[in-house]
Amino acid sequence: MTEQGFLAPDEIVDLDNCAREPIHIPGRVQPRGALLALRTDDGVVTQASESTAEVLGVDVRDVVGGTLASAIGTDAATTILDHVARVENPRLRNPVDVDIVVRGSSRRFEVVLHHAPDTETDGRPPVLVVEVEPFSSPPELTYRSTFEPVRDALAELDRATSLAELYDVAVRRVRELTGFDRVMLYHFDADYNGEVVAEARRDDLNPFLGLHYPASDIPPQARALYEKNWIRLISDIDYVPSEIVPTDDPVTGRPLDLTYGNLRSVSPIHVEYLQNMGVGASMSISLLRDGRLWGLIACHHYSGTHAPPYAARAAAEFLGSTLSARLVRQAEDDRASAARRSAGVLADLVSATRDDDLPLTAALTGAPGLLDLIPADGAFVIAEGRLASLGTTPDDATCTALGRRIADLGVEVLVTHHLKQDHPELAELVPGSAGLLALLVPGDAVAVWLREEVVQSVDWGGDPRNKAIARSEGDSVRLSPRKSFARWREVVRDKSEPWTDDQVDVATSLRSYVAEGLLMRGRRDIRAASTLQQSLLPTSLPDVEGWSLEAVYEPSGGGHAGGDWYDALPLGDGRLAAVVGDVTGHGLPAAATMGQLRNALRALLVTGSSAVQAVSQVDHLLRTTLPGQVATLVVAVLDPSTGEVEYVTAGHPPPVMVGTDGAFVGEILGAPPLGVGLRVEAVATAQVPPGGSLVLFSDGLVEHRDESIVEALERLRSAAEHSVDPDRLVATVRDPESDDDATVLVLRRH
Repeated sequence: MTEQGFLAPDEIVDLDNCAREPIHIPGRVQPRGALLALRTDDGVVTQASESTAEVLGVDVRDVVGGTLASAIGTDAATTILDHVARVENPRLRNPVDVDIVVRGSSRRFEVVLHHAPDTETDGRPPVLVVEVEPFSSPPELTYRSTFEPVRDALAELDRATSLAELYDVAVRRVRELTGFDRVMLYHFDADYNGEVVAEARRDDLNPFLGLHYPASDIPPQARALYEKNWIRLISDIDYVPSEIVPTDDPVTGRPLDLTYGNLRSVSPIHVEYLQNMGVGASMSISLLRDGRLWGLIACHHYSGTHAPPYAARAAAEFLGSTLSARLVRQAEDDRASAARRSAGVLADLVSATRDDDLPLTAALTGAPGLLDLIPADGAFVIAEGRLASLGTTPDDATCTALGRRIADLGVEVLVTHHLKQDHPELAELVPGSAGLLALLVPGDAVAVWLREEVVQSVDWGGDPRNKAIARSEGDSVRLSPRKSFARWREVVRDKSEPWTDDQVDVATSLRSYVAEGLLMRGRRDIRAASTLQQSLLPTSLPDVEGWSLEAVYEPSGGGHAGGDWYDALPLGDGRLAAVVGDVTGHGLPAAATMGQLRNALRALLVTGSSAVQAVSQVDHLLRTTLPGQVATLVVAVLDPSTGEVEYVTAGHPPPVMVGTDGAFVGEILGAPPLGVGLRVEAVATAQVPPGGSLVLFSDGLVEHRDESIVEALERLRSAAEHSVDPDRLVATVRDPESDDDATVLVLRRH
């Protein structure tokens, strides 16, 4: 075995070791074209495939060591080298069409170019891989037959409103472009087992839709290649590989890396796998999500060889990349929609927990209740010495015992959809349940959701244990890929429907609110309020490249905790949201309201709401769930790369911008506080230059009893010109006799 963990070149590949096969350096190519490898500084061919004899009419021994021009002609070589010199990455500008004289006759070829990875040595350019294929595009492959189908497919993808529609459009359109007998969309689960979720096929073929295939069918190193090279064609499954001569690059001493190769020969194990399925030609297109392999568009042809034109393959690859982006967007849309529904239920539950006349257990099991927040077969709550349940749950004694066992584990959130395997001691108490989601809340409270077993029938494309069966048969059975691809059904037991990440997130949010509710109910004193407030303030501020963030919170002179808060959180598009808010009043009620507003605002900003939308929705939340409460707020959304700031206020002073030429107070938008008046959706923008700062603050920093707000802001502006250190601003600007909290959040641009 090599140092990288791959097999040595002379080791025989079988199903036991195929996961270590170095498929990126096969030393062979498919013979439908010819491969030439050279460095552009001298144009000398250092390696070539034996297929040059058939494709180009030149023996490989006459090609290696000669110039590119001697292999394909001066005109073609000049065209290729000039093209490489003009573009930064030739792999992104394929193909190049050239005319080459073969056996006395001029023929048209498509040339596909790329630089082999990690081959730049001693100041010499990287190896240029030249893959030459006979020109395959028929005359009718024109604007009307290529661009228009792609354009129509993009429009259809954009109109799709569900993942199922996206899948069906993709397989149908790729089949129309490429002409394969069967096109499938193959989706991987978290363990890389695959399922055929969409299919377009010839009418006489058996359906594969709904079949599952084990992760071992596509080894890890094959998945890694799919993530780098989005398309792979095998035009003839029964091809005889063409050797690369010499196998090792004379300069590096290593085999030629064909990670990005168009003609790369594939694993003999994979060839045998396809042959067992009766496939004559195959093509696959990668589907990626966040840079990782999410699925494949797999194309099979059964009626002989099949080589779609390069233009059709490129169009299909483009559809695959577009589908990848569309899948991400659809998943995000679905997630945001579910998050909005959960947020409404969560708001109602939080409001109920704030009712002092209603026991916490009743608040969480009323209408709506825990089962409206997260679907399950049953749920129960233990808090304040009471127990209440919903749906199908064990008796009270069993629920109490289960809650005690969960508390003994000491974890804040416990999640499993395979209780018998993960926590057998808990499964003994609830033998009818296979899934459990539990919250352990400070204050001796427990909330538990239970899901029953889901007996799942998984239809595999052949018995996934075929390899083990073959091994047990001994030498009489060839250890090969699965020869039977008939439907094979496996029954999975002792598992529930899995809990989604979003469900766990909303449960974790509920845990925070329930903790707040318990504090409000049992610890209505200054110390409890202060503890709650400090727990809701960030323990650390995010690291933002090119910026530094600093904040300070100073309680009122009497030491009473109030409703001030600050926050800074990265958004999914690379921007940063900075927040300073102030709930009127002091003590536990103000701190609890602050926590609700802070968490609601966070959820809205992270799920894609704009600053003005988020402030409007938080205002609605405050009016509907906490009538009579009033708060002020400033939200600034910063683009760290440009220094551009968009901010929204609600009854709050605008931020102060500091630059190299002084400081100025932002535009006063005049919007009323949250919870009162008519909502005014006004937005202002500003720019923080390099070396400048953005200062957000609460009104407790600037308010003086005998001073107008204009004078107060001017005093802060003047102080900020000398220093934006938060502690220094509080010390120099704040009224020492103020009975209000003071909060400062500073974002400095380096």
